[in-house]
Amino acid sequence: MDEAEGTYLHRGIATRSFERRFQLADFIEAGNATFENGLLTIELRHVLPEAMKPRRIQIGGHAANDRIEGPGDRARDAA
Repeated sequence: MDEAEGTYLHRGIATRSFERRFQLADFIEAGNATFENGLLTIELRHVLPEAMKPRRIQIGGHAANDRIEGPGDRARDAA
């Protein structure tokens, strides 16, 4: 039996060029990429623009020990 006519369990990667494309989500940036032992590794970072980051707004006014009185509080204190 000729070797060319034999059954192959594994044939390997063809020698032609290969291209694969991926659509990344919004605000994802591709960083460092490595190719070792046939494995491509790409570092992805989620980068949120400043306008979309959560903000903490400090509200000035009363100190932490001050109480805000409601209408029922005065009646209770008078009794």
